[in-house]
Amino acid sequence: MAAEKQLTFEEAMEKLEVIVDRLEEGDVPLEEAISIYKEGMELSKLCHDKLKSVEEQLTQVLTEEGKTEPFSIKEEE
Repeated sequence: MAAEKQLTFEEAMEKLEVIVDRLEEGDVPLEEAISIYKEGMELSKLCHDKLKSVEEQLTQVLTEEGKTEPFSIKEEE
């Protein structure tokens, strides 16, 4: 699955959609269904990891000193 690691999020989602469509059709032989299901799970994990990475980046703020720190909104009392 090393080649899959170089996929963009959008490419991985497109491949995942194709896999879901094939499995939903229901006419895939069992062995092939298991194989493409595994591929789908790997693509799902790849997408999840990419989203988590972006989320972590978005929750960081760059300070005036050039350092990053967690972003938080102080609630009014």
